Amino acid sequence: MQLPKNILVLIEKYHAGTISQREKILLNEWYHSFNDSEVELIADKNETEQQLAERINSRLLETIRKENKQEVRKSWSTWQITAAAATIMLILLSIGYYWMFSYKSSKHGIVKTAPQKTILKNDIAPGGNKAILTLADGSSIILDSASNGTVSKQGNIKVQKLSNGLLAYSINVKKVAKSDEALFNTIITPRGGQYQVTLSDGTKVWLDAASSIRFPVLFTGPERKVVITGEVYFEVAKNKNMPFKVEVNSSEIEVLGTHFNVNAYKDESSIKTTLLEGKVKLTVPALSLNQPPKYLMPGQQADINKAGEISVMDNADTEAAVAWMHGHFQFESADLKSILRQIARWYDVDVEYEGNVDLHFTGQLTRNENVSKVFEKLALTGVVHFEIEGRKILVSPQKPI
Repeated sequence: MQLPKNILVLIEKYHAGTISQREKILLNEWYHSFNDSEVELIADKNETEQQLAERINSRLLETIRKENKQEVRKSWSTWQITAAAATIMLILLSIGYYWMFSYKSSKHGIVKTAPQKTILKNDIAPGGNKAILTLADGSSIILDSASNGTVSKQGNIKVQKLSNGLLAYSINVKKVAKSDEALFNTIITPRGGQYQVTLSDGTKVWLDAASSIRFPVLFTGPERKVVITGEVYFEVAKNKNMPFKVEVNSSEIEVLGTHFNVNAYKDESSIKTTLLEGKVKLTVPALSLNQPPKYLMPGQQADINKAGEISVMDNADTEAAVAWMHGHFQFESADLKSILRQIARWYDVDVEYEGNVDLHFTGQLTRNENVSKVFEKLALTGVVHFEIEGRKILVSPQKPI
């Protein structure tokens, strides 16, 4: 098997982060044009994921090195070749595995490593539907242990827990009173929790782990306004006469009817708003920056840094932004620490680092397995090692052999 020059160029561009969506498709199509018997990538039913990963990596390294000797990309260093092989591993969707690694280092060489078994002193189950509802009178209801049916009645508004775990607000329109307008509720998900609620106007809201939303049980006046923290996805009910506004930290998102995701965890460097459908306007009214509002169109992502400055990116990875809603972690050239922040929130664990772990990953992992399975797959890269002690994860570089 020979690697065409244009494919090596695409691999190099992928590693550099300059590859376009069209070029990714070309790389994917090239990979799936292989004859399976030639590249020997079909897994044996008795073969473990680790054995498969080692065999794939070995075959790809051998092929790329042969091509490198044939005056193709002579300037590539060993670590670039390894990253190229790992890049091709990303395309292995046809055999059920989707994981690639690349890493940045000041050294141009690499040492030989072998995947080390993750050391477990216990295991941790994934998160689930967990949340606390705080009512207008200050009382709280633990939603994951509450029975299905009506969990609260506030004025003429019922709060019901449905059989699918969803929380829904319903209004007796004929009996609604002025006093109902002043009632506010708050839903908080802990680390290791998520929840979904349908607000009284029909807006659907999903909360990821360690998130919250404060909202009126009845929307009145010229606008509908909620306050959030953490990560929240909205499908806003349309009402052109009553704009929907989301307050998050110092910024405000205004919509008429749209689907969008907001990531605003305090331990992240910025607030990210990703638009899937409709149109939103972003402002930072709490800061005196005199910057005009930014408007997002579907497929765009806005980034608001700590100083309140807004930047907009086209062709955002919308699938990655909402992967958590579909039971996945999904990454695109993400550094290991940002990945582990997501894992820590979902599994309710703390992470400690031993040594330099400046690594970057691309791929997808399920959120529905025990944490040991997640770390086993990360460790298959052969460049990072994990130990689980209680609810603490120790992370260190893989040791050379």
